[in-house]
Amino acid sequence: MGSIGDNALGGWYSYRASKAALNQLIRTASVEVARSHPQAIVVALHPGTVATGLSARHLGGHPAVPPAEAAANLLRVMGGLTAADTGGFFDWAGKPVPW
Repeated sequence: MGSIGDNALGGWYSYRASKAALNQLIRTASVEVARSHPQAIVVALHPGTVATGLSARHLGGHPAVPPAEAAANLLRVMGGLTAADTGGFFDWAGKPVPW
């Protein structure tokens, strides 16, 4: 929902705007952190759709994963990142997400 480039549905203005603001914060922080800590990795992560009370009424036929699985996926992605990935936005499978 925070990707401007990957928005074919529209709607959700406030939610999307807050996610886009968070993405800008992460991207900007990655630039500043790299100056003093060149091996640091600062990224935004998209967990996919997580089966929670918030998402339950909006799923329709969309697949969702339990919170523990979503967390395990993100830990796996983080374990595969390098300093060259800093400033990026990655999904639960480690694929880049367009800003």
